[in-house]
Amino acid sequence: MTGSAGDGRKPSGPPPALLTGVVAEALRAADGSAGGVYLCAGTPGLLRLAALTGLPGPLFRPWWRVNVDRPFPVAEVHRTGVPVVLANATETMRRYPQFAAGLPFQFGSLYVPVTAGGRAFGVLTVLRSAVADATEALAGRERLTAVADALGTALLRLAADGRAVTWDDEPLCVRPPAAGPAPGRVGRFSWDPATGAVAVDEHARMLLGLPRGAFPGTLDALVRAIDATDALRLPGLFARTARGRPPPLPVRLRTVEGGLRLLELWEATGAESPADAPAASPAAPSRVAGVLLDPGPGALADGAADLLPEGVFCLDRMGFVVYANPRAGQLLGVPRDLLVGRSLWDSVPWLNQPTCEEHLRGVLLAPEPTHFHVRRPSPADRPSQGRPFEGDWLRVSLYPGADLVTCTAVPANRVPDEAAPEPADTDAPAPDVAASTAPFYRPIVLAIALTEAVTARQVSAVVMQELLPAFGGRMLAIYLLQERHLYLAWESGFPKGFLAPFEGVGLDARLPGVETLTTGRPLFFDSMQQLADAYPGIALDAEEGARAFLPLIASGRPVGSCILGFDRSRSFGSEERTVLTALAGLIAHAMEKAQRYDTESALARGLQQALLPRRLSQHPGVETAGRYLPGTEGMDVGGDWYDVVEAGDGLALVIGDVQGHGVQAAATMGQLRSAVRAFALSDRPPQEVLGGTNRLLIDLDPGQFASCCYVRLDPATGLARAARAGHLPPLLRHPDGRTEVVELPGGVVLGVDPRAHYPVTELRLEPGAILALYTDGLVERPGHDIDEGISALRGALAEAGGPAERSRTGPGGAARTTDAGAGAPGAVADGAPGRALGAVADRLTALARQTADRPDDIALLLATRRDGRKDHPWRA
Repeated sequence: MTGSAGDGRKPSGPPPALLTGVVAEALRAADGSAGGVYLCAGTPGLLRLAALTGLPGPLFRPWWRVNVDRPFPVAEVHRTGVPVVLANATETMRRYPQFAAGLPFQFGSLYVPVTAGGRAFGVLTVLRSAVADATEALAGRERLTAVADALGTALLRLAADGRAVTWDDEPLCVRPPAAGPAPGRVGRFSWDPATGAVAVDEHARMLLGLPRGAFPGTLDALVRAIDATDALRLPGLFARTARGRPPPLPVRLRTVEGGLRLLELWEATGAESPADAPAASPAAPSRVAGVLLDPGPGALADGAADLLPEGVFCLDRMGFVVYANPRAGQLLGVPRDLLVGRSLWDSVPWLNQPTCEEHLRGVLLAPEPTHFHVRRPSPADRPSQGRPFEGDWLRVSLYPGADLVTCTAVPANRVPDEAAPEPADTDAPAPDVAASTAPFYRPIVLAIALTEAVTARQVSAVVMQELLPAFGGRMLAIYLLQERHLYLAWESGFPKGFLAPFEGVGLDARLPGVETLTTGRPLFFDSMQQLADAYPGIALDAEEGARAFLPLIASGRPVGSCILGFDRSRSFGSEERTVLTALAGLIAHAMEKAQRYDTESALARGLQQALLPRRLSQHPGVETAGRYLPGTEGMDVGGDWYDVVEAGDGLALVIGDVQGHGVQAAATMGQLRSAVRAFALSDRPPQEVLGGTNRLLIDLDPGQFASCCYVRLDPATGLARAARAGHLPPLLRHPDGRTEVVELPGGVVLGVDPRAHYPVTELRLEPGAILALYTDGLVERPGHDIDEGISALRGALAEAGGPAERSRTGPGGAARTTDAGAGAPGAVADGAPGRALGAVADRLTALARQTADRPDDIALLLATRRDGRKDHPWRA
């Protein structure tokens, strides 16, 4: 199965031989059974499978496209540039439940980024046998990384030459390297278009029935060995392959003696298989290499299986039938000569059922036999009695091997209740493979994905990424009910402005999007004409297509309606309608949860803005600057806070972090801030401030704890007395640019132990030095030790007073601010003092500000002493 899984056109991207060679090398490097390479698509934020080996491409259509923000291993590796090793199904389920739900089989997998020159091109992946410990796969990861690096280098050269390195076609699907030596029924040959010379090996000569004497070595001589009907197209196939357009599937040929042969062609120079072929020069036709395969019974003990009473057929790893005994043809209802040499789903279309596809996927990924029942379509002249007839059902068994899957089929008079659903109508066009997998795969994945979505926008994005591709849809609109009117919450794919007239329509409007909600009944229209006939005068956004209108009802309460749009007319089967209706219920529950979240989030944000300091206490000898950035994942308001409070003739610098997010965390933060301020205003020692606040939190018993760092600074002497309760240590930048982590012994977090003790540490803050207090959101990164984040922040603080910073900032006085750009209150007005220290705060939070997905809040408080000079050393 060589070339693209489409019409054989030349793909618009990197040379096919380069990609197919890489995936085969990846299998050898990581001892895998299947592999592929994903490349960036022309559409931003999308990865597409460019090459696949060891698995039938159509059977894995749902995984051809991956959004880079999905919680799948391929997407994560592309985003982070960090390889992922999944030893087995347990590890896959633990780390990537959505991915595991779609492929719930016992296999391991490796993923490495394809990068070069600081540019991310895609991801190389290999599927292999499951192992108990990931350490067993680490050696394979290192070898796979070397293959990925070589591909990245090649793609970087192509990009430098102005050639496309993105992929927007269907994947190239190639046969994997054989597990053992090539059997005698496989012959190899090559053709050089420059000289016209043809070379064949001994096996190819035998398969073509060429005489034992000297072979003339010409294309004409090769053509004469083929049946006249097939021989006419052979020269054209060779010529198109030499120009980079190999046939996408094995070509069926007959010899002059009538023997069936399968022909595979690819462009290559010195290649032994399609996978080994290097990229050809675009200036001249490439040399053509190929194999001839005899799919007859010779590979199975000289046809002994022909005598067995059960049906026996064999599939290669590309899904092609390479052998079938006569009984298999009878049971499957396809003559054996039409069965062999074709893909199973092409030759037996009624097997295009979710159950059959899922079992075949499983046996190709995991080396375990599997058995299932499938119902054959009854002959048209057989009377129906409302139940299966004897012999209507088959019991199919699949036995995996290194290169072949051996299948048996026997009649089954009785089937269990969980047997496969009715097969598709054989008179209807073959269904889209992605659509046929939807009833089995997408409900599970969509349900898992929806549990992670908390906002209406996130829910809509999940529906767009998981639901539409499964059913072949291109357009989506979700309306939510507010005060008996429907308002658009999300739309994608519809013509610009088309949905505007429907915004805010009442429940009395005669529109399908309204009536599906008021009646609770989904509406399906197979064509735009059918929609226009049902609703005369309705505005249509296209002349061709189909539409599905689904009610969003959660626990009997109306939430809104969902519109799915399709580019072409289509019919909605009964099972598909059932699945879509069920999925609409999942979406409705998720949207209802999102609406509750939006309400609580707005309340929490308002509460938090009210509780954060509007202005920081000022002192003529001290400058301060603060920044706050809310998290963007989950409940995106939390309990981080900072404050500067007058404490006698000094200042108290405070930073804290309440565990959790939401209204409760914000409320607890407000209580703690008030308590700390009260203790600080009375100029209590740091240990008493933290001890009193700790006991107050325990008495309040909100079910939460908090960390805190409290520093009492004497502006005149620079003496600072600090205590901390489970909080991260401060950082200190000296006037000469040296930085250090201020090690404070500290005590347990607030709200846990009423007898907790908080020791005090003294340090000296020299004029021009910067003291930095921060919360863990600024230094914590998934998959990285927090010490690495503290070291990175320390390095950024050291550089904050460099020449570039000096050129941008000038002298100034005291300042405080939360980050107005992040939505917090209290921006400093133009001309206010302290802009220089504020610029340092901006630099320390710049990366976090640019990160779209912040899992936690971030708070930062900086302080520096003046010494009466015009400038500080860190500015000078």
